[in-house]
Amino acid sequence: MYKLYDFLPSGNCYKIRLLLNQLDIEYERIDVDILNKASRTPAFLKINPNGRTPVLYHDGQYLAESNAILWYLAANTPFLPQAHYEQALVLQWMFFEQYSHVPNIAAARYWVSILKAEDEYKEQLKVKMKLGYAALDVMEQHLANNRYFVGDQYSIADIALYAYTHVAEEGNFDLSGYGNIAEWLKRIEGQENYLNIGVG
Repeated sequence: MYKLYDFLPSGNCYKIRLLLNQLDIEYERIDVDILNKASRTPAFLKINPNGRTPVLYHDGQYLAESNAILWYLAANTPFLPQAHYEQALVLQWMFFEQYSHVPNIAAARYWVSILKAEDEYKEQLKVKMKLGYAALDVMEQHLANNRYFVGDQYSIADIALYAYTHVAEEGNFDLSGYGNIAEWLKRIEGQENYLNIGVG
């Protein structure tokens, strides 16, 4: 039995729902309202002392961090290449997503569309926008010669980067000049068992 501790608007949580759906794995979804500090309760902190979602429960064990969960679920499936070098490339892009992409694009979206606090974070947003566009530029350049992020295979590297890229406009990012990213987004949305971010 799988259980997913989940906050529906979160791109990090969405990654896991998308992969679970594409793997046709049944699971119980447990809503964690982080806006009301549900991830900071003593009960939740026993599950994840870092106080963040998502958390996956399986076989009596808890696993946190979205990309660790993606790796765990994708093992021995087509979503994770078998070749050692290609697996390293998957990790390369997943680290890029966590270090260069999420801290900027996801943060801007959170402030603008979830907290509705654009004016409050006006100065911080200037920095996030600059760095977020830099991350998008890296993606656009890579996708000029590649259909997916690792070889010609849809993988968890794509899922990781798709989660917040496809809602980047909710953080005031303009994607109109990113044609390669636009085509890649369409390829992801055409995958079997695709799931919209708003579906729990």
